[in-house]
Amino acid sequence: MKRLSMIMALTLIVAIINSCSEDFLTKTPLGSTSENVFYDEKGIDALLVGTYAMVTGSSLWEVSWGASVQNWTYGSVASDDAYKGSEITDQVPVNEIERWEVLTTNNYPADKWRLNIGMGIDRANKTMKIINATEEQGTIDAATANKFRAEIRFLRGFFNFESWLVFGNYIPILTEETEDPTLVTNDNPEGAVLNHIISDLQFAWENLPESQAQPGRATKYAAMALAARAYLQELKYAEAKPLLDNIINSGKYSLMPNFIDNFNIETNNNAESIFEIQANVNDINESLNAEMGIGLNWPHGSDIGMCCGFHQPSQTLVNAYKVDDNGFPLFDTFNNVDLKNDQGVPSEDTFVPDEHLVDPRLDWTVSRRGIPYKDWGINRGRDWVRNQPEGGPYMPAAKPFFNKSERYSLSTTTGWQTGINANNYRYLRYSHVLLWRAEIAAFDGELELARTYINMIRDRADNQVVMGKVLVHELPPTAYPWGEGSSDGDYMAGGDVDWTQPAANYKVGLYGAFATKEEAMRAAQWEQRLEFATEGRRFFDLRRWDDLPGGMRVDMAQTLNGFATADLRIREFMTGKVFNPAADKFMPIPQVQLDLQPGVLVQRPEYR
Repeated sequence: MKRLSMIMALTLIVAIINSCSEDFLTKTPLGSTSENVFYDEKGIDALLVGTYAMVTGSSLWEVSWGASVQNWTYGSVASDDAYKGSEITDQVPVNEIERWEVLTTNNYPADKWRLNIGMGIDRANKTMKIINATEEQGTIDAATANKFRAEIRFLRGFFNFESWLVFGNYIPILTEETEDPTLVTNDNPEGAVLNHIISDLQFAWENLPESQAQPGRATKYAAMALAARAYLQELKYAEAKPLLDNIINSGKYSLMPNFIDNFNIETNNNAESIFEIQANVNDINESLNAEMGIGLNWPHGSDIGMCCGFHQPSQTLVNAYKVDDNGFPLFDTFNNVDLKNDQGVPSEDTFVPDEHLVDPRLDWTVSRRGIPYKDWGINRGRDWVRNQPEGGPYMPAAKPFFNKSERYSLSTTTGWQTGINANNYRYLRYSHVLLWRAEIAAFDGELELARTYINMIRDRADNQVVMGKVLVHELPPTAYPWGEGSSDGDYMAGGDVDWTQPAANYKVGLYGAFATKEEAMRAAQWEQRLEFATEGRRFFDLRRWDDLPGGMRVDMAQTLNGFATADLRIREFMTGKVFNPAADKFMPIPQVQLDLQPGVLVQRPEYR
C-alpha cells in the first residue's frame, strides 16, 4: 500500500478546497472527503487509498482504541478469551464491556460507529460518486471504473460488516445514492443489512482480479472470504459453502509451514494471507500507518518497559490448550483444574511451570512465567505484569508483538505507545477458510471432509514449538534476560536455558474418523478457538454457535457466566456480573449518534 504521506497530502488538498468555500462558516468534519478532487484515474486512486487508510481502525487525527479492526474489546475481552488487563482504573469504558454492562454513553462503541459509518462508509460513498461522475465525463473507461467500484464496494462491505458485528441490524444502510444520510433510519427489515453487505461483496468478487500488485489491496477471493464470514454469522452454511470451495479450489493459497508465520513481521503478506491489513512504522510521526487501535496492548514496565498491559489472556483460555496423552483437547474437563500459574507469586520466589501436556500453540499465543518470550528473555512472571490482582498472570496477547531484535527498526520510534510495530494483521487467511469449511462439513454430515481440514490445521500446529527449557525457577531482576549474568547474545545459545529442549511438554494428535456430526462440530469449534485465540473473534463465534441446533450448540450464556464465576480468584470485580443473551449480544447504539439524529436513529429495543 502507498505510504500515509500521500493520504495526508490528499487530506490537505481536500481541506484547502473546503476552506475556500463561500460558506466558510460550514466546516467539513475531519476525515470527510470532498467531490472537488481530481476527476481522473490518479485522483480516484488517491481517494481509494484514503479509504483503505480507515481499515486499520485508527483515524489520522487521534487514537481510537474502540474502533480497532482487531476487535480486542468486543471480540476478546467480552468473551472468555481475555481480560481487559492493566488496572481497573485505567480505560474504565472497557470495564463495562468486560462486565457486559455497556452504557449508551460508552465512548468505545461510539468510536467504532464513527470510524466505520461516519468515516469509512462516508469515504467509500463519496469516492463512488466521483467514480461515476468521472466515467460519465469520459475521463476513465467502463472497465477502469468497474475495477475502482469493485474495490470501493469491497471496502464499503467491510465497513458495514465491522459495524454489523458490533451493532447488529441497527445500523443505517447508506449508499452513494443516499441524498441525505441524516434522514436514514437504522430500523431495518430483518436481513437487510446482510443483504446489503453481500450485494457489495458479490459485485467485488465478480469484478476484482485474483491478485493485486500492491499488498493489502482487495482481491476476488478476499471478497468471497468476507462474504462467507458474513453468511456464517447467520449460520447460512449453504450460501457460504460454494464461496469457501472456490477459494480452496483456486490453488492460490496454502498454509504456511508454521503457525507463528501468521504473526511475524518477517512473514507479512505470505501464502496464507487472503486479506492482510498493512502496517508501517516510522514513516510519519506517531507511526500512524500502524494499527494504533491496539496501542495499549503491549508489555508494561519492568525489563521490556512499554505500554500499557491491556488484553491479557484468560486462565480459561490457557486451560483450553491442555491435551490428553494422545494430544487431544480435554473437551469436558479442561477447566476442572487450572494449568498452573504464578498468580500472587513474586518473581524472585520459586515457581515451577506446569508439566501437563499442552498444544504448542499455547506458548505462541500466551506468554507465561518460566517460558522464553520470543527473543526478549525468560518471562519473569509477576514483575512483567502490570497488575496481577486485576489483570491475571499472563502478559498481553503475544501474537501482535515483535522481537527485541526488531525494536526501533520495525517498531515505532515516536509517540508514547511504543509497542506500535510493522506487524500486519491477517484479517482473512487460509486457515480461516479451512476451519469454516470444516464447520460446514460437520453440519452437513461430511465427516471425512471435516476431519481432513481440521487435521491440516492440527498437523501444521506441531511443526514448530517454542524451544528452550528454562532451568531456573527464581527470576529476580538480575535473571534478565536468560539467567544470572546473561546477555541478549545468549538467546538460543546459552544462559540458564537448555535450548535443545522444548520449553514445555507439547503434543498434538490427529483425529481419526468422527462418529457423529456433533463430534465433528465440537472438534471444528475447538480448533477455531485454539487457532484464532486473542484475535478478536471468540465472542462473535460464541454468538453464532449459540443458534446451532441440538448437540452442536454452544450455550453462550452458560459459557460466559461459567467463565466469570470460575475466574473470580483473578477478577473479583466480576462478582455478580451476568451475561444476558437478550441484551448483551450486541452493543447499544451510541447516545451521541441518537442525539445527532433524533427521531431518525433508534436504540436497540433491549436498551430502550
